[in-house]
Amino acid sequence: MQARQAHVVGVGMTRFEKPGTRDWQYWDMAREAGTAALADAGVPYERVDQVVAGYCFQASTAGQRAAYELGLTGVPVYNVNNNCATGATALMLARQLVAGGASDCVLALGFEKMRRGALGGDGGDLATSPVARHYGVMAARHGFAASPPTAQIFGNAAREHMAAYGTTPAQLAAVAAKNHRHSTANPRAQFRTAYEVADVLAAKAIHDPLTLLQCSPTSDGAAAAVVASAGFADRHGLTGRAVEITAQAMATDTEASFASGSCLDAVGRPLTRAAARRVEEESGTAVTDADVIELHDCFSVNELITYEALGLCAEGESGKLVESGATTYGGRWVVNPSGGLISKGHPLGATGLAQVAELTWQLRGEAGARQVPGARLGLAHNIGLGGAAVVTLLTGPRPSA
Repeated sequence: MQARQAHVVGVGMTRFEKPGTRDWQYWDMAREAGTAALADAGVPYERVDQVVAGYCFQASTAGQRAAYELGLTGVPVYNVNNNCATGATALMLARQLVAGGASDCVLALGFEKMRRGALGGDGGDLATSPVARHYGVMAARHGFAASPPTAQIFGNAAREHMAAYGTTPAQLAAVAAKNHRHSTANPRAQFRTAYEVADVLAAKAIHDPLTLLQCSPTSDGAAAAVVASAGFADRHGLTGRAVEITAQAMATDTEASFASGSCLDAVGRPLTRAAARRVEEESGTAVTDADVIELHDCFSVNELITYEALGLCAEGESGKLVESGATTYGGRWVVNPSGGLISKGHPLGATGLAQVAELTWQLRGEAGARQVPGARLGLAHNIGLGGAAVVTLLTGPRPSA
């Protein structure tokens, strides 16, 4: 049976906040984002056939508790956890339910209420962690320091990139400066202060060469997307605002993540390459044809790694690429116009869906002061250690005749 095309017909998200800033629970966040997505689509919750809910730190069946804030309709609710790639995983499952004909309208919902402080920084037993094998690669090559584990493995990936390709601290800092600058135009971003490269370099050291302004923060927040079939969109008058999910792929770890003994591979470089190539095969379109890209800059170095893995530049050339201005307004692509994870924030379950919300607004021409002129093709990249990478290609609404 030929798969049906799935479309994003409504999106919504909360502002991402520092944990403790607002007196809210995860179900309050989910209600706010879900209600906004349904209103954006002009679709009542009663028309939703199924719900896919993504989160990492809430209790089991939190998806039901969150979805019940939107209505008690008895529809199936699936709970998803795929580390930092959770939001995109929820979207992918929603797309599959629609494309496979199981449903006409599915709500993908991602949310997270987080504790303050660095991930993995609570002294837990990393030997029994789901990412123990990944940290084992790091420890074998670099040892294990007292800094937060996630910053440590990405910081060591940065050191390897610098040693292999001559990447400079200023080039790493340029990623963060760009994304902080972009976030000044995003009212939903956790941070809205612009910083220069010198400011980024002078910030508190987290794990050399990464400074605080190069690290995504812990965040509270939620995002949602209404995914529907073309027939549903047509029947409800949504075609003119529907964003097509043109292609989508997930990749998980193979031996390539570990065999080299490199942190560059352990943090997901092979996964991104594999998912991107599958998207190109499915769509017949090069991912480099995208006009606007939201990618997983959990740390500044990961944006550079991802440029290369997606094929935006040759291996080792990403530092020069960001310095050239090719990934900001006026360049070849605009990468992370939302501010990215570094400045918009990173509530794990919501991040992948927030990327799709941003791209949906961009492709509709609704992004306001951060609008990328003429954006027609968008690319989302959401990755989590453990590991999973999801790459999604989105095509904007067809212009009216």
